[in-house]
Amino acid sequence: MNKLVLLFVLFAAPLSAQLSLDQIMADPNVSVGALPSNFYWSEDSKTVYFYWNPTLKTADSLYAVDIRTKKPYPVSSSVRQQLPAPYGAYDAKFDKKVYIQNGDLMLYNCRTKMVQALTNTVEDEQNPSFNAAGDKVIFKKSDNLFSLQLSNGALTQLSNLQYGSVKPPASLNEQEKWLKKDQLALFEVLDQRSQRKNEGERNEKNQKSKRPKLFYLDEKRVQDLQISPSEQFITWTLVQSAKDKGTIVPSFVTESGFTTDLPTRSKVGGLQARYEFYLYDRARDSIYTFDIKQIEGIYDLPDYVKDYRPTQDTTGQKKGPLRKVQFSAPIWSADSKFAVLVVNSIDNKDRWILQLDPTNGTVKTLDRQRDEAWIDGPIDAIGFLADQKTLYYQSEADGYAHLYTINLSNGVKTQLTKGQFEVQTVQLSRDKQWFYLQTNEVHPGEQHFYKMSVKGGERIRLTTQAGANQAQLAPDGSHFAFLYSSATQPWELFVQENRPEAKAEQITFSQSAQFKSYPWRTPKIVTFTARDGAPVYARLYESEGKKGEKPAVIFVHGAGYLQNAHRWWSRYFRENMFHNFLVEHGYTVLDIDYRGSAGYGRDWRTGIYRHMGGKDLDDQVDGAKWLVAEQGVDAKRIGIYGGSYGGFITLMGLFTTPDVFAAGAALRPVTDWAAYNHGYTSNILNEPYTDSIAYRRSSPIYHAAGLKGHLLICHGMIDTNVHFQDVVRLSQRLIELKKDNWELAVYPLEDHGFVEPSSWLDEYKRIFRLFEAHLK
Repeated sequence: MNKLVLLFVLFAAPLSAQLSLDQIMADPNVSVGALPSNFYWSEDSKTVYFYWNPTLKTADSLYAVDIRTKKPYPVSSSVRQQLPAPYGAYDAKFDKKVYIQNGDLMLYNCRTKMVQALTNTVEDEQNPSFNAAGDKVIFKKSDNLFSLQLSNGALTQLSNLQYGSVKPPASLNEQEKWLKKDQLALFEVLDQRSQRKNEGERNEKNQKSKRPKLFYLDEKRVQDLQISPSEQFITWTLVQSAKDKGTIVPSFVTESGFTTDLPTRSKVGGLQARYEFYLYDRARDSIYTFDIKQIEGIYDLPDYVKDYRPTQDTTGQKKGPLRKVQFSAPIWSADSKFAVLVVNSIDNKDRWILQLDPTNGTVKTLDRQRDEAWIDGPIDAIGFLADQKTLYYQSEADGYAHLYTINLSNGVKTQLTKGQFEVQTVQLSRDKQWFYLQTNEVHPGEQHFYKMSVKGGERIRLTTQAGANQAQLAPDGSHFAFLYSSATQPWELFVQENRPEAKAEQITFSQSAQFKSYPWRTPKIVTFTARDGAPVYARLYESEGKKGEKPAVIFVHGAGYLQNAHRWWSRYFRENMFHNFLVEHGYTVLDIDYRGSAGYGRDWRTGIYRHMGGKDLDDQVDGAKWLVAEQGVDAKRIGIYGGSYGGFITLMGLFTTPDVFAAGAALRPVTDWAAYNHGYTSNILNEPYTDSIAYRRSSPIYHAAGLKGHLLICHGMIDTNVHFQDVVRLSQRLIELKKDNWELAVYPLEDHGFVEPSSWLDEYKRIFRLFEAHLK
């Protein structure tokens, strides 16, 4: 019997080490496991809540773990209904928390753990907060601010914003004036009634003078309506929505049997919303708007206009039209002595951090970050420290996202972190004495959690496992919970005491039996030197084979600004498993963090400015040369594939460097950047009618004549991101060019990100057949 079992194990083991595309493209809960997500702490710092589905139900459920026992358990629906929301606003002492539940205001006492419903209304309340004293809840309702006195429930309307416009008072012509005067002089009763009416209107006006000042919105939207902690100043942004022409995506396979049109986004370069910032001084009962002309550099033209106006001066002030800007809600110090406004230019060349004087609307520049390409990166953290005069913020001023402070009372600016790495997230402890940072300073492909004094200095590393450690500090600061993963180990939840030598306790064990049965390869993180001397990071999946004859595939990740050559579990987990499958079949795979990728600072991100398919494609070509020189790959047997931005690069590779890639699969690719959305595209290429040079050299449809290798295009027909129209137009272009070495596979029920395992399977079967036919 033992011999029989042993023979069976020996026979079965090789089968478990062989991948199939059916396995890889199955439901992720089966192929990988149901991974934990969206974790948060209880208010008493004793429990971590998270979403998980270890029993493979139809949807994730709420689980909890007591940090003392380390044993997760499902939270019953009755208990869940009593829990406070994970989001909300606290009073200054963190004794009370206010939040929205089902559109109503809820108050949670952090000491007694009691929940109290403050409202029960049909209309939703929104955006609750406390006043400085903590005795009132401020909230938004019907585009106005209200305060609720906690001691007695008194409700006060703080603003009076109304849709519509000012109606001019009715005026009398000369004839009507004479008749009215004559009537009042002739009839005593009419005169007495008129006097009583006028007196009543005066009394009513005096009574209404205690109400907030009326402000008409016309047809504009209210955004970021809020009040200062002192309750003296109310601010808001008015948004004039753009009446831009949208696009339509037809859905052919529907329940009704009729084709349905899906209304979607507009195209780059269309009309954009306009923003105005307003401030209401309640003490003076006066409202004024912010004059953007006072912003430093508001007239500055971007450098690229020199390509169209060779004699145009691009230095100095007032060189171009007044630029449009977008406002954030002000950041107030708790004592209301300081207000800070973050303003971004609509062309995204500038971000200003401004000190606002709310009594007159004037500003002083605290920091201006100017980038001739575009402003981006992990630079969102901003707030006040405990002294209520020191502002902390992030900036890429030195080329990497770092943490800075500025003392608003004396203007002293301090850089707290420095080096060729990014500070990617910032958490401030409740006592405001410590920053908790996620950085990639150990390696661009690792994320670790650090503790640093708010004054700067030593960063104390709290996590040790190589990979990604995405952490959240407990409210009392005693522990932190985090999701951890490595290149071959999917995300799991851990809890650790807040000290560097403490042991990280694993809470969840989520891997499926199928996933654990295969010996996943850990890709090597390698670097090669690009033609301009820059080091390029990549994931390498090595295969065996005769030197000089090995086939290879280059994978191009999507999104552009995304990182994939790292040491944690990839969002491209199917592709990662597919790369293991390719290695089994003799392929070497290279996955490159090309120019434009995240994690490497400002200059790496903006290296694609005005030419997508330039340096980012050069990095793929240089990677192919490296494979030939260092990995024994046959230069004539290299393929390329990727989705979205990766599909775009695949097209540009086959069209503009046709002798490098023998075959490529372009999945849901952008074929013409003039057809993509405004927010993403205008940052990188400006607008089609202002920078046509950038669009023409960056759009594959203009270079399709260069196709030599074999091309597979796959696209979802209800893609509301990169529209199916993109590949239809390219198909017509290829037909007119008489190209016959391409094919198009369509997926009628798929959007940009495929959902159905059957669609994934069909797509990757086609990709594999393409490579097998043309790379071997």
